[in-house]
Amino acid sequence: MSADTREFHLEPVDSERLAALCGQFDEHLKHIEKRMGVRIGYRGHHFRVTGEAETATAAMEVLRHLYRETEANEDISPDTVHLFIRESGFERLPETSDYDGSVQVVHTPRMKIQPRGENQQRYIHAIRTHDINFGVGPAGTGKTWLAVACAVEALKNEEVKRLMLVRPAVEAGEKLGFLPGDLAQKVDPYLRPLYDALYEMLGFEQVNKLIERSVIEIAPLAFMRGRTLNNSFIILDESQNTTREQMKMFLTRIGFGSTAIITGDITQIDLPHGQHSGLEHSLRVLKEVKGIGMTWFGAEDVVRHPLVQRIVEAYDSWDAQGS
Repeated sequence: MSADTREFHLEPVDSERLAALCGQFDEHLKHIEKRMGVRIGYRGHHFRVTGEAETATAAMEVLRHLYRETEANEDISPDTVHLFIRESGFERLPETSDYDGSVQVVHTPRMKIQPRGENQQRYIHAIRTHDINFGVGPAGTGKTWLAVACAVEALKNEEVKRLMLVRPAVEAGEKLGFLPGDLAQKVDPYLRPLYDALYEMLGFEQVNKLIERSVIEIAPLAFMRGRTLNNSFIILDESQNTTREQMKMFLTRIGFGSTAIITGDITQIDLPHGQHSGLEHSLRVLKEVKGIGMTWFGAEDVVRHPLVQRIVEAYDSWDAQGS
């Protein structure tokens, strides 16, 4: 359908109210654009909204309602923006598109990362076009590394305010009392791969500063219960070691303006006997849900030592024979 444009002024002129409407770095406007499929431009209090006719009109009304809201509230929360969008009746999932073969490059402060092979390229494309993504496959295929790279890039570009990196501490049954040290020292071994990736992309000092300011949070999965994460980039690593209940809990923590990536290898499940993997279960439950990206990696995508690929292939062959 052809695009229509709506132009209008917001009255009365008040720079503080305008700033509250737009949000920090125009985050509220970007959220409206993303959820309603429109483009918003403005100069001072003069706004221009472009999109399908009815949607552009609805987005214009959302902006007017939100501006009226700023009269009583000095600040507008992402929740408020989302509620006005929902009430408009024109909310839509972010547009998703099939991978077109274009080269995907991830830029972090200390390195430029170009994914290797088509599956890694598809993975990056999916992360950039879906709010929730699954990356499933054997060790060494770059699932976690590329997810952290995309998270760092999003933080650098001010697309999110916080990075949340999560792993289940299954080997200790998430009952960490028998390990020496304080809580941070107890969970550190399970989170070390995430720290290592961050150090390479941001540098040791910068990572520690961001952790101190709670811009980067690294935590065991059990700490996610009861939280809602807005404007965040969330990575759940080693998700094959979640239970069904834990996976559902994690997926329902995701708030407005957030991206989540769930990585795992269903051939390396360490759950106690009799417990079913939350990753396996969620892949079946969510396979037809629109707006969720799923990328499957194989032995051919392994980018570690050449022997790792041969080991993965040998185990796959053995399992296929039912031995």
